[in-house]
Amino acid sequence: MSRFASLADFREILKAQPGPDADAARAAAERNAQLTKPPAALGRLEDLARWYASWRGDPRPRLESPQVIVFAGNHGVAARGVSAFPPEVTAQMVANFKAGGAAINQLAGVFGARMDVHALDLDTPTADFTRGPAMSEAEVVAALRTGWEAVDPASDLVVAGEMGIANTTAAAAIAAALYGGGAECWTGRGTGLDDEGLSRKAQVVEEALAANPSRDPLEVLRCLGGRELAAMAGAIARARAERIPVILDGFICTAAAATLEAAQPGALDHAVAGHVSAEAAHAALLERLGKTPLLSLGMRLGEGSGAALAIGVLKGAIACHSGMATFAEAGVSEG
Repeated sequence: MSRFASLADFREILKAQPGPDADAARAAAERNAQLTKPPAALGRLEDLARWYASWRGDPRPRLESPQVIVFAGNHGVAARGVSAFPPEVTAQMVANFKAGGAAINQLAGVFGARMDVHALDLDTPTADFTRGPAMSEAEVVAALRTGWEAVDPASDLVVAGEMGIANTTAAAAIAAALYGGGAECWTGRGTGLDDEGLSRKAQVVEEALAANPSRDPLEVLRCLGGRELAAMAGAIARARAERIPVILDGFICTAAAATLEAAQPGALDHAVAGHVSAEAAHAALLERLGKTPLLSLGMRLGEGSGAALAIGVLKGAIACHSGMATFAEAGVSEG
């Protein structure tokens, strides 16, 4: 079902997603055991290489065509003063992405990643979700499909990033709806709110939770998310359909992805966490998902930047696994 017209259709897609290739996983493990190194000497790099091999169906894979996709959307709740920046910044940053001037452009370029930018109806912000759903079903399905169709099946890795003023508020609301604990547990300073702004933001999240009582994961995405969050979810799901591994970015990307995992346990088995951001709730969200981040550098930019930087770690893991000689090939005694 590459085409879906409703959340019910999308739910069925999640249920029918493929799993890893067991034969490739087994062969990759056998190869790893024969490489010229002491057992487990490369630590987590070995786990990453075997994981990647299992999803690509190749016990000796290469990572040559990563794709970074940045989705942008505007949020009606921005009018409630939950961000240190005005909504116009979303469109301005999209122009910066397209001109090659943002951090994500530099990081994508360093690791040879194709970069695509999709702005989703920036002139039509989502509704203020303190008064009801952020999106209609038609709107959220359209955003999911934008993400789905943005993935190049020829890619061998996907990073989904975002830009959207007020989207940390949406992410906090999603996390609170999925996992409980109240607004204060999940609400952070985002782009740099002061104490008064942080208190206001937490109150807005509480109002959003009260105004949207459904806790069905895909309804949570519709009611409390935004177009760029739904698009990221769609891209992550499409990557799974194509058996393309995914590196998750920060709090907002992880919140979007969490709706997939909550809707269908195991939906994120093809994804690793690129980093843990300085947004305090990100670590808690990763813990709920059972994802150990590859990097911890105090980043909180979004755009897919932390995940893009982690491409280097994954490339290193795969290069060692696929390029190293075995003991027999090198004529080295195994001891």
